[in-house]
Amino acid sequence: MSGDAGRTGGPERAAVTFLPAVLPRRGRLAWWSPEGGAPPRDTGATTTLTVARARGATVRRAEARAAVLGVEDGLAALLADPAPSPSAACWQGAARFALDLVARGRLLPGLTETDEDAWRAGPLDADDLLRLRALAAALPPEGHPVALEGRSPLMVADPEALLRSFLDAVADTLPRTPAAADALGAPFAATAPQRLPQARGWAALAAAGQDAGVSLSLRLDLSAYGLFDPEGEDGRRGAGAAVLQAHSLADPTRVADAAALWSGERLPGFGPRARIDAALALRRAARVWAPLERLADQPVPDVLSLDDAELSDLLGAAAERLRAAGVPVHWPRELARELTAEAEVRGAPGSATDGTPFFDADRLLEFRWQVALGGERLSEAEMDELAEAHRPVVRLRDQWVVVDPDVVRRARKRDLGLLDPVDALGVALTGTAEVEGEQVRAVPVGALAALRDRLTTPPGDVRPPPGLNATLRDYQLRGLGWLELMTSLGLGGCLADDMGLGKTVTLIALHLKRAGTGPTLVVCPASLLGNWEREITRFAPGVPVRRYHGQGRSLGDVADGFLLTTYGTMRSSAESLASVRWGLVVADEAQHVKNPHSATALALRTLPAAARVALTGTPVENNLSELWALLDWTTPGLLGPLTAFRARHARLVESGEDPEAAERLARLVRPFLLRRRKSDPGVVPELPPKTETDRPVPLTREQASLYEAVVRESMAAIERSEGIARRGLVLKLLTSLKQICNHPAQFLKEGPARLEGRSGKLALLDELLDTLLAEDCSALLFTQYVGMAELIGAHLAARAVPAELLHGGTPVAERERMVDRFQEGRTPVLVLSLKAAGTGLNLTRASHVFHYDRWWNPAVEEQATDRAHRIGQTRPVQVHRLITEGTVEDRIAELLSAKRALADAVLGSGEGALTELTDRELTDLVSLRRTS
Repeated sequence: MSGDAGRTGGPERAAVTFLPAVLPRRGRLAWWSPEGGAPPRDTGATTTLTVARARGATVRRAEARAAVLGVEDGLAALLADPAPSPSAACWQGAARFALDLVARGRLLPGLTETDEDAWRAGPLDADDLLRLRALAAALPPEGHPVALEGRSPLMVADPEALLRSFLDAVADTLPRTPAAADALGAPFAATAPQRLPQARGWAALAAAGQDAGVSLSLRLDLSAYGLFDPEGEDGRRGAGAAVLQAHSLADPTRVADAAALWSGERLPGFGPRARIDAALALRRAARVWAPLERLADQPVPDVLSLDDAELSDLLGAAAERLRAAGVPVHWPRELARELTAEAEVRGAPGSATDGTPFFDADRLLEFRWQVALGGERLSEAEMDELAEAHRPVVRLRDQWVVVDPDVVRRARKRDLGLLDPVDALGVALTGTAEVEGEQVRAVPVGALAALRDRLTTPPGDVRPPPGLNATLRDYQLRGLGWLELMTSLGLGGCLADDMGLGKTVTLIALHLKRAGTGPTLVVCPASLLGNWEREITRFAPGVPVRRYHGQGRSLGDVADGFLLTTYGTMRSSAESLASVRWGLVVADEAQHVKNPHSATALALRTLPAAARVALTGTPVENNLSELWALLDWTTPGLLGPLTAFRARHARLVESGEDPEAAERLARLVRPFLLRRRKSDPGVVPELPPKTETDRPVPLTREQASLYEAVVRESMAAIERSEGIARRGLVLKLLTSLKQICNHPAQFLKEGPARLEGRSGKLALLDELLDTLLAEDCSALLFTQYVGMAELIGAHLAARAVPAELLHGGTPVAERERMVDRFQEGRTPVLVLSLKAAGTGLNLTRASHVFHYDRWWNPAVEEQATDRAHRIGQTRPVQVHRLITEGTVEDRIAELLSAKRALADAVLGSGEGALTELTDRELTDLVSLRRTS
């Protein structure tokens, strides 16, 4: 359509009608104004019509000037009208109906009275006829072009015939448009009229079905299933029957078998052409499903005998093709399709009810397929019957059942092998299992199902044990109940609460709950020995506690109570410690054994224990292998071998290639890892707020010059290297840049003689400390470098700021005295090396925490911050992160914000990941950007 053919010429809504023609595609759509006057649309062509105009309850004949368009352009204009009049709305519906028929291939070839080729719309099924009649009933008088002579009110001519002529016009137009060639790759029909008098007989036969009064359906009959002659017609084995049924379109309530229709009798509701219409419809259906050709060739096409393959096809894809061709397939009411198979694990892995330790069970568990019908499990005999079936339908439980070949295959090969208790538990918790390389649904039954329910159901009312000198908060009681359940089953677990939520007191309560099961061994960093001893003495007075550390240590007679040792001592004295049968072994700050191949982790695994518990605020610092290391110690074998865990879980989760992998892993580990955050609802609501602030500082001129020189020289060397040598150079570059950002003296390995005026960070630190000390506040200052900590300590001493330095080389006794002095307020500033003092300490006197440099792992930084922001803190905590502008620190800070959001999923591997950057990416990361 071109020009202004689609633009209305006035505000009134135009009446629309259709003007049929002898050659359907030459029909026209017309727009005229019910108010009189000029046509409301400018199409470039007009005509005078006799129209029917409604006036109240009457319809009168009138002359009107109308704008007209051919069928192709008229369809576009009609469908583009956003506010149609009643007649236009009705013709819009007819246009959509016509397009739907063409899209479904409902086209019949034919000839006009003058023997010209013309496509018509058809055949119409019952739904199509109902739609046509609904449109005819809705067409208002203004939608019809000719009013009959007679008394007022005038009667309008048959609207159904007018609508049929419109459908034919669309069907005769669209196959000749350019769209037909685009859709089919070639013109579908000639544009110019073709005179074909020699085809009149054929056209009459084809046109007989265009107003077909009959539709067909197939009814699947299984009443004699399997009773047909095995050597029946054409040597086919009879499997079932499809019965042809005829439906009257004039009266949808009329249904007859094809045998009655072919008998020659006049059936109520079926016209004289019913037999011809049915034969044509059957021929059309045979084009989409070949077996119907046999039915069409029968003298009486009523029952089609089906072999097994044909019955399977009819139960599957053929039914959809036939439905699209207007021949629906009706199934027997008792035909069932809910035959399913799922993997099932059964057996007795210890007891889920009497507390028998899970790993005491040596018996392997059965792993097999179980078939169910409608959700109800089949018996062994029924599965045997199904396994022997070689047909598409079987009779089970007084109903016909469609057989899925996959289900039959699983019924034949039911046994999938045996599972050890740990693998079986993994299947029970995840609800899936890998069978022949495919993830399938799996369910536990019996004792294993009871164990799964017990593990996944929160413990009920938990009471604190006798002898506990503390009031446990609700979340601590829930943690105690969970630990008691896991250890009573011999399963172990990882309590991964945020730092400061009271893991120590919860573990002390667990020891009291387990009284009589044996002594508890606590393995922790040296800095936490004193804290554990004080907490046990405070919360469990009277319980024996002693240290196994330092010179002259001796196990003596370990019968009950607590024995405290360090990771270093445990590693060197593993053989002696393994001589004791521990009731409970606790690994505090368990991230120290995140490397499962380290000597410390290997030594820890040699200690015999009835149960094992890991305590950590960061179960995953860098990658999921660390989670495997923790849980494989607390619950050996739960996650399988490390290589299998990496392939089956970690790689899929970390890469994101399997969206369901993270949820499967979560279902598996959730019962064995309890994680609560301070921000969780109901957890320490009284804890004061924590505010985190990034403090950008500029580089001094000296720092900028050093920074650029190191980048230039290092990148030149990196570009010439590869492999492990390149990785080493990248790490060296990153370390050098971080030290320059801290202070040139650290990078140049100078002493503390001249520090002022050379570092933006140190200058800002002085300003902030002056302010908070004036307000009688205390502060913690973390740096990852002992050398930088010593420079800061010397600088603060030169400025007469009361401060002490705590690092990995500080003796245990002196550490404890430092903590006491800080908590008592005698030392307002405590400088700490992050690795040595970022965990385990209670330093709630501090209301300010400084991160002088970034560890590049948010979990580690949060642990350090939680030395102050923990139970016992009464003041808001302000966290200051010092970041040099335009440097690699600035770029990493942006990455950390995203990494923090993923702290509960997969964390990157810190600086190690940066060694894999390309030269261009690395240059972009470390290049100094000038700030305005």
